[in-house]
Formats: sequence, structure tokens, C-alpha cells
Amino acid sequence: MKQIDVCFTPELLYQHKIDNAIVVVVDIFRATSCMVTGFAYGVEGIIPVATIEECVALREKGYFAAAERNGVTPDGFDLDNSPFSYMNEKFAGSTIAVTTTNGTLAITKSRSAVKVMIGAFLNLEALAGYLRTQQYDVLVLCAGWKGKPNLEDTLFAGALVDRLQNDFMISEDAALMAQRLYVQAQGNLPAFVANSSHVRRLHRLGIHKDISYCLQHDLYDVLPVLRGNQLVRM
Repeated sequence: MKQIDVCFTPELLYQHKIDNAIVVVVDIFRATSCMVTGFAYGVEGIIPVATIEECVALREKGYFAAAERNGVTPDGFDLDNSPFSYMNEKFAGSTIAVTTTNGTLAITKSRSAVKVMIGAFLNLEALAGYLRTQQYDVLVLCAGWKGKPNLEDTLFAGALVDRLQNDFMISEDAALMAQRLYVQAQGNLPAFVANSSHVRRLHRLGIHKDISYCLQHDLYDVLPVLRGNQLVRM
């Protein structure tokens, strides 16, 4: 039977065999929530890159560009790392180059997988429905924060495990831990993450509305997948 597992941080990805698995990359606050939102609002493609320099080079070639480091957008970019910045009709039909502290790095580390897909609470059921039809194992890769696990990505991993528990074998403790955490938290996710490190970080930066938005379930029927060096809508 196919299996589902969870990797709490890209630093632990080396422990997982992904060449016969679909990797679902998640960075709830806020990279993958931005990507799902962008595709829902008509973005044609997203090029995830690991470094600021790569993103600048793509902007110089004519792409729109979004960047974030430590929650802040460097000068000279077209978008920040808020999903609300992707709700702009001028980006519909365009391709956006993106680099973030954690999320895009996790994507670039996953390229050897059968497929790399983008997960968020915003597209949770659409993603779960697709994965049920696939023959491959699934690994949920949490972007975390600078190599460390974080609460919100782990909760998403648990939510996906919970929705797929009847279709996939849960054989490792990481998946079981994430699922049990989500089951405990699902009644009030905003309260559950209220004292988490990333929420505190965003509040210090004056970012509030993104948090509640990114915790909403099943807003969009969007399935971003990596094709070559670019994310596209499946």
C-alpha cells in the first residue's frame, strides 16, 4: 500500500527517499499560500529560486519578481510575500520569479521527486483529492524556519495526513505526530498558533491579516506543480 510521511524541515530531507514519491512542499506563512493564491487569481507561472541574486537576474530579463527575507521584502521587487499582493489583475497571465527565506529553498531541494506539488490550507481538499488518485507515496515537506520545524507547516502536514488516512499507510511517527497535532488544533487554528514563533515574528512586522487568511481551508481548487524550473497550474 502506498505510504504518506512527513519531513518537518528540509534539513531532514536527506533521510527520505523521494525518487518514487510525490513531494508536497508547504510554507503556510506565507510562500505556498501566496503561490496558491496567485494561481487562483490568474498567474500563469511561478519560477521559484533559492537566492535573491537569481530572482534579480530574472527580473532583469523582464519577469515580475517577488522576494522575502526574514519576513521583509528587499527594495526593488514587484511583490512582497503577502497573498494579498497576488490579488492584483496586472499579474494575471504573467510569470513571477519568487525567492523566500524557506519555501523556495524547500522546492529547489525536492527536484528529484516524481512530482513536486504546492500545498496550503487554501487548496487542501483539492490536493488531497488529486493525491488519492495517484499510485505514488507522498512526502509532505515542511519548509519550517531556517532549518528548524515550525508549528503551522506541521499542522498542514497533519491535516493532509488526516484527510488521506484511509488511502495511504501511516507507518512513520512524524506523520502520526503531525496528524494528532492537527486533530487537537483543528477546532481553532488561529488560537492554536497564536504564540508560535512565526506568528510572533509577523506581528512584530505589523502583519496580521495574512495569518487568518492563510489558515482558511479549501478556498481554491488549485493544484500547482513543478514543471522544469517553473510552477504551473495542473
